[in-house]
Amino acid sequence: MATLSPPSSSASWPLPPSGPNPNPNFLSPPVAPNSPPSASSSQTIDLPESEYNDDSVPPSADPTRFPAPTLLHLSFNQDHGCFSAGTDHGFRIYNCDPFREIFRRDFCGDDGGSGTGIGVVEMLFRCNILALVGGGPDPQYPPNKVMIWDDHQTRCIGELSFRSEVKSVRLRRDRIVAILLQKIFVYNFADLKLLHQIETIANPKGLCEVSQLSGSMVLVCPGLLKGQVRVEHYNSKRTKFIMAHDSRIACFALTQDGRLLATSSSKGTLVRIFNTLDGTLLQEVRRGADRAEIYSVAFSSSAQWLAVSSDKGTVHVFSLKVESGSLGSDRSRSSSEPNLSVPSAVSSLSFMKGVLPRYFSSEWSVAQFRLHEGSQYIVAFGHQKNTVVILGMDGSFYRCQFDPVAGGEMTQLEYYNFLKPEETF
Repeated sequence: MATLSPPSSSASWPLPPSGPNPNPNFLSPPVAPNSPPSASSSQTIDLPESEYNDDSVPPSADPTRFPAPTLLHLSFNQDHGCFSAGTDHGFRIYNCDPFREIFRRDFCGDDGGSGTGIGVVEMLFRCNILALVGGGPDPQYPPNKVMIWDDHQTRCIGELSFRSEVKSVRLRRDRIVAILLQKIFVYNFADLKLLHQIETIANPKGLCEVSQLSGSMVLVCPGLLKGQVRVEHYNSKRTKFIMAHDSRIACFALTQDGRLLATSSSKGTLVRIFNTLDGTLLQEVRRGADRAEIYSVAFSSSAQWLAVSSDKGTVHVFSLKVESGSLGSDRSRSSSEPNLSVPSAVSSLSFMKGVLPRYFSSEWSVAQFRLHEGSQYIVAFGHQKNTVVILGMDGSFYRCQFDPVAGGEMTQLEYYNFLKPEETF
């Protein structure tokens, strides 16, 4: 297996000092140091969460300037309040509640022969700093570079260069994580100093998740074995390997505090929930009996619910036994003891457990929502109670509500096609 040498990196740090926002349609400026930190500095950039406060869309959002774009990338920001879309023309940022397009940047492709496609757009909560990777048939930036974009300056202020294609990027307020096919690199945000390198099994989807609570970083990525996940606890400097599945890992999700991990395999029938502290299997839920490709898995903010989307055209919501907070708040209690206060949807034949196959004693979803089979969807829990937000690579936006007691089919509250403004606004 070929290994990559440490990547080169260059950046025009520091970020611009805090001041008036030149683009009120986007995000508030960060608070940054006035002089570049030294390589050994522990100083980090404070990037505040700030709500968008202007309902207008900038002139670059004029739908007559460009034909309908092709989606290359979709992802939620860290608190699921916004989502970003990378297209063959540039990128766009949308607010989830209320739904609206709040910003877009379309590249013309005529400035020195550069392209227009953005294959990865990673937001950092609601600040003006984004991580971009070129993509599509005509990429705006080389696919082997992570570009740090400051939308106050409308330009890239730093870059990380690698010897192979960047599959995905994850951001924290203090870290930048670049995911390659078989390597993961962790950088300090303030000065782009390389802090850690991780080798993984082939990871074409760029699977990697990081916790978001300040001062407590947990990183989850594929291990070196099929079906294995690696958990890095940076505060305690501990590495935990979990054999989650027999087949390759297809998707996983991490709670904000990094204490719970949900994983699915290429079979797509089961989702398993683990305690990241000791690798204990806490719960197992069943999406279905037939194979499926899992596109996304998401915890609710309280870790009471889990949502799963797949190529079967159905989004499932499961009730979880273990709440993330209970693992951290009650130190005297064993982390492997689940909180059983939340009921689960278990097969009525569970009394035959040990006699019939495990299928009949599986925990099934509480609620479901049917979509068009064949399209790729990602899912997250909305900020309104018992709501789910679903994004499709066909440009669809759904907001649905589920009944936590009765369960069953979810109720569709909203639908938009965010690629066709004339149908949306």
